[in-house]
Amino acid sequence: MEFKPTNIPEVILISPVVYGDDRGFFMETYREAEFSSAGIEGKFVQDNHSGSVQGTLRGLHYQVRHPQGKLVQVVHGEVFDVAVDLRRSSSTFGSWVGEYLSAENKRQLWIPPGFAHGFYVLSEWVNLIYKVTDYYAPEWDRTLLWNDPDIGIEWPLIAGTKINISSKDSNGVRFRDAETFD
Repeated sequence: MEFKPTNIPEVILISPVVYGDDRGFFMETYREAEFSSAGIEGKFVQDNHSGSVQGTLRGLHYQVRHPQGKLVQVVHGEVFDVAVDLRRSSSTFGSWVGEYLSAENKRQLWIPPGFAHGFYVLSEWVNLIYKVTDYYAPEWDRTLLWNDPDIGIEWPLIAGTKINISSKDSNGVRFRDAETFD
């Protein structure tokens, strides 16, 4: 696997080695020793699967206690996947990074604890799976406003397609009012 730091070095884009022939393909999506060598430590405790229609925007979610590291992968379709640094002690505090993840490019994104996460669906349908390093804790779940001008995420919104967003996500808090991490 190739581990490539993004503009926020702790957020890592992972490209697998894919073995393909006329029958299809095979690839490893996780190998503890390789991830550990790349600086991705931690035990995964829960797997999640999200299915969404085109134009859906989910996020930006995080947990203020029991923060989750996330290993995100698309197995059908394509998304623009975003992480926002909420660690006050970080030189990239308040910065964001976005990557295109698709079933075709087979890339994964490692988002460590201390980040808000969200994605926008570009394909007609997407199946997105992700491993997390801590359990979902609804009482600590928070939502950062997806279009906060102080963050300035450049979402690749599809012209003529209405954003499909939950009321929870459309009513997220502004970055300046958000609970953050040390």
